[in-house]
Amino acid sequence: MLNIAYVGFGKSTNRYHLPYLKIRQDKFKVARVVTPTLGKRPEAQAELEATGTLFSTNISDILTDSSIDLVVVVTPSSSHYAVTKQLLTAGKNVLVDKPMAANLEEAENLVALAQKNQLFLMPYQSRRFDSDFLTVQDVINNGYLGRLVDLEVHMDHYRPNDGKAKGTAIDGTLYDHGVHLVDQVVSLFGQPKSVAYDLRATRLLESMVEDHIALNLFYDKAIKANIGATELATKAYPKWQIRGTKGTFVKYTVDEQENDLKTGKLPGSDNFGLDAPQNYGQLVYYNQSGDRIEKYLPSITGDYGRVYDSVYDTLVNGAPKLVSDEQMLTVMRILSAGHFGQSPQLVTF
Repeated sequence: MLNIAYVGFGKSTNRYHLPYLKIRQDKFKVARVVTPTLGKRPEAQAELEATGTLFSTNISDILTDSSIDLVVVVTPSSSHYAVTKQLLTAGKNVLVDKPMAANLEEAENLVALAQKNQLFLMPYQSRRFDSDFLTVQDVINNGYLGRLVDLEVHMDHYRPNDGKAKGTAIDGTLYDHGVHLVDQVVSLFGQPKSVAYDLRATRLLESMVEDHIALNLFYDKAIKANIGATELATKAYPKWQIRGTKGTFVKYTVDEQENDLKTGKLPGSDNFGLDAPQNYGQLVYYNQSGDRIEKYLPSITGDYGRVYDSVYDTLVNGAPKLVSDEQMLTVMRILSAGHFGQSPQLVTF
């Protein structure tokens, strides 16, 4: 049993973290929660307090508690670096919400500190367990497509009135939605040879905070990965398009976990996160006999709680981390480089 402390008790903690621990009580106990404002979510707080969770407003309560095995940082993005550094300095293992830092230098500092103190450090890359991404991995691993040529992944919305007038790089779409997409690509292919960036503010033209991103990641063996996100998509674009020498896979819709969580449907309930048949991805390929095969593939059900399973396996059983130090630094290297020059630009790694 691992004792967990949370820094932050907002929407993300209550929607994207705690529901998955409720069905993992054999592995985890929420021992402490530090939040700036007590009683802001009275029902959720009371539910945890009934199980013995201690609430307070001072992070020192976590820093000085030797019984804590893991601290989960779910605070505003701009504070991730400072809070995580404070925890690592105090000897705590840390799982930090994305993005883990504001730039590569900060990320390198955190990784070095964790390695020096022999501590666990990892970003909460929950979308490695999106159903659509798990299905994409399965399609690639089964060799349906032959040698890969192009992979394209999008995270699009229609939110025309939510542009940010002011902010820094960490407030833009690249560090928000993009960090997940970049991590998914890095988990498949590693560090690219070069990346072409197109970062633009499209809703508020005078803003310096981008809300539209297009990245082309170039790899060996003629592989290119395209990453895109926009807030002005009135018509659905495929979430995934993957092409190889023998086939193509296309999927339009995203994982259902977030939609279910927003409606109050919880992990462990019937059909939670289950993809509807009409949303399955389409696979078109040529088999070894030269026959053209067209079929819809049932989506592999996603489970964000598997991030916690992986953390448990690392801390208790010594398994490799789900997101390696090399991968987390590669992701931050790609994010950081996008803001070092005038867009569009090409950066070689």
